[in-house]
Amino acid sequence: MADLQLGRLVLRETQRFTESAYQGWSMHIEGVEVCPMLTREETWDRFDGVLGGQGGLVAALWEEKSERNGYYTISSASGEVRDRKPQNITEIAWKVSLQRHGPDTDVDLESRLSGAVRANDFSLTGERWSAPSIGHYAYFTGATIPSVLTRASTDGTITVYRGVPAGVSPRWGCRVEDYLRGRVRVLNAGFERVGAAHPLRTDQWEMSNGLVRVRPLTSGGSIEVASFTSGAWRPKAWWIDIGGTQVTDWDSASVLQNDLERCTVRLAVRRSPVGRAYLDLTLRRGSRFVEGYLQRGDSGNLSVYLATSETCTDSTSYVVRSTNDSDGNRVIAGSARDFDPHANGGLTRTSNTAMDFWLGVVASGSGAVSGDAATDLRNQYVGALPETVAAVRR
Repeated sequence: MADLQLGRLVLRETQRFTESAYQGWSMHIEGVEVCPMLTREETWDRFDGVLGGQGGLVAALWEEKSERNGYYTISSASGEVRDRKPQNITEIAWKVSLQRHGPDTDVDLESRLSGAVRANDFSLTGERWSAPSIGHYAYFTGATIPSVLTRASTDGTITVYRGVPAGVSPRWGCRVEDYLRGRVRVLNAGFERVGAAHPLRTDQWEMSNGLVRVRPLTSGGSIEVASFTSGAWRPKAWWIDIGGTQVTDWDSASVLQNDLERCTVRLAVRRSPVGRAYLDLTLRRGSRFVEGYLQRGDSGNLSVYLATSETCTDSTSYVVRSTNDSDGNRVIAGSARDFDPHANGGLTRTSNTAMDFWLGVVASGSGAVSGDAATDLRNQYVGALPETVAAVRR
């Protein structure tokens, strides 16, 4: 049986499908996934993925019906679970309706950047930037041409466009086969998740964009933030500290947003004797850092700092290691709001209910290229805008 790749989701290719052209060109497909042909977890993952993809833009690739390869929006999705007890068989019957935009030769992708730069206490204007899929072409912003920065990731070389003009939604072309390259991923026990309706295992989730990887720690820190530099992952352990108490175990993990260009995972932890705290972690496609937002119910101290101390210099809006580490990088952490530097290398905000922050490294340290220097990363954090990618006819 051939495969159908619908965005990040791989399904068994259907033998037949129907199409209609009333108020738009639509396609209606259905199929069945079966356990034990697949593992039970894989079967249920496909079922959750079908429902979780509803409303999203996807690149569709048919193994045997390549004439219909192209860009689509999932307009509706449904599924039915059938358990056959004596045979110990589980069947997942799914149905998907797709709104057809067209093949990649007829369609541009448009990065719709909206909103304002991040509010901050340092009078920073930030830098508007975006990073399309690896393998894209003909990036277009009109009369103002942005500067180009390339970063080596686990998916290949990703291009970041800096200084995108205000009020412009960049357009770019991309082969269907390349659309997933460079994406942000959320994994649960090794399975990539589609949509935001999946529970995560608190000790086995992972989020990555090929440049930065974030995972939970069960000892020696609250989270691990690894940077991909010089062809390998370079991990750093960080403590999340609430009122002087280090978070050693998370009580829950969930997905708030799960798009190719941006993913957000929310972690929650109980507090003693009562109450809770939340940590939202966000990765964007092409970014060198993970963004964090830590909240507590009452006012008090909030901190994020290295589990293994490193000497860092306070540069007002961020702290950065003074010299290159053994990997040739310099760890960096910052915030859009006033903070106190932490002795271990990190940040503390006193008498507050929330703290924003960002964590990463200055790749190549003292030899960082333009766009990867400490102030460049700071400006990219302040200037990072919400992004929605849409398909538009050329």
